[in-house]
Amino acid sequence: MDYQDINQSITVLGKIKIAPQVIEVITKLSALEVSGVADLSGGFTDEIVDFLGRGKGSAKGIKVEIGEKETAIDISVVIKYGYNIPELALSIQENVKYAVETMTALDVKEVNVHINGIKFDE
Repeated sequence: MDYQDINQSITVLGKIKIAPQVIEVITKLSALEVSGVADLSGGFTDEIVDFLGRGKGSAKGIKVEIGEKETAIDISVVIKYGYNIPELALSIQENVKYAVETMTALDVKEVNVHINGIKFDE
C-alpha cells in the first residue's frame, strides 16, 4: 500500500479516512509551538460564526482543504511584538508542514500564513 493514499484508501481491514478536524488540530498545535506565535486569529467571519453558535468543531483561524493525497492549509495568527515577521511565518509553515505530513502521510501542498495582529507585552 502506498502511504500517500492513506486519506481515503481501502486496506485489507477497511477504509481509512482522515477528517479535516484532525488536520486542524495538528495545524493548531504545531503553529502554537513556534516561538513568537501568541494565538490563532479567526478574524471577523469566525467571530460571527461563533456568535451565531455555528462554529462548534472548527478550529479558530484555520481553513483546511483535503484531497485524496494532499492538503492545503490557511492559518491566521497573532504574533508577539519584536519578532521578524517573514522568518516567523516561514517557521510556522515549516512546522505545520512537517507535523501534518509526519502524522497523516498527506502531501502538504501549501501552508498560507496570515498575520492578523501583534500582541504587545503587558
